[in-house]
Amino acid sequence: MNKFELIEAIRQLNFTASVDFLTQFDEKELTEYLHHLSEVDKADLTAAIPSCVPFN
Repeated sequence: MNKFELIEAIRQLNFTASVDFLTQFDEKELTEYLHHLSEVDKADLTAAIPSCVPFN
């Protein structure tokens, strides 16, 4: 992904992050942050599902 695509993907997961703020970071930092946001998003989803519900 290029920098613009990374920023757009980040903003889909963290709509409070402004474009002006995110442009301060390089592609490597943005990639790491996007990965972090994706992991947190998955963890939140998993935590919201009761353990008695089969996960397929």
